[in-house]
Amino acid sequence: MDSSAEASSLAQGLRILRLVVDREKRGRQQPGVSQLAAELDMDQGRVSRLAQELCDLGLLERADRGPFLTGPRFFSLAASLNTGWVGAAKPELESLVSALGLRARLSIRDGFRAILLRTSSNDAGLGSFVAPGMVTPVWCTGAGRALLWDHDRSALDQLLHEVNFIGVGGPGAAHSIDEVWDLMARDVPRGYVTSDEEFEHDIVEVAVPLRKTDGAILASLSALGSRAQMGTDAAGVATVLRGAAERLGSLAAS
Repeated sequence: MDSSAEASSLAQGLRILRLVVDREKRGRQQPGVSQLAAELDMDQGRVSRLAQELCDLGLLERADRGPFLTGPRFFSLAASLNTGWVGAAKPELESLVSALGLRARLSIRDGFRAILLRTSSNDAGLGSFVAPGMVTPVWCTGAGRALLWDHDRSALDQLLHEVNFIGVGGPGAAHSIDEVWDLMARDVPRGYVTSDEEFEHDIVEVAVPLRKTDGAILASLSALGSRAQMGTDAAGVATVLRGAAERLGSLAAS
């Protein structure tokens, strides 16, 4: 199997795993092969093979050809990740809520996508689309562009050269690599990223990179709210975010 096929299988396997876990978290009826195939718009035979591989790995489990359930290996992996800086992020996010009166997020980057790793407790209500694992374009959120902080123009060109900007993001979103670069050139000298309606309407976001002790960007911290909630002191918000980022970064191994 070539690398592209392996990547495709991995991505599809993760989609299956995510759907099973999400349904279990929400207390919904667990799916079988046909339901997984229908919901994910995948070939039923491929779903069956990938789901069995996930069961063999212990990430899923299934009794007597019944519905799929989250497996014990998933929970052990989750527990191993919920330590160090990731575990410490939860109280830091709640401290940001107390200090700023805004929502707070911890995000990481996967190529040209930003993945929401943790949220503050006030960041999602009933029916909200906001949840850990949410994927957004890296170029049109504050959290995403903070993850691009160390990219020079050539690296940005290479990352975004195949991106389709049309129809993506909110009214303030960039629609070309040039526009993304202009935003980064504006933000980096002042030490923080601001995003004004770049992804969600009437949402302003302030973000900073979170670095490991060796200086490499590991994640981003952001605070967001409506224009009225954010006010005019973005620099003050960024100062509080940087303090939290430094504390978490000190816990991350080089």
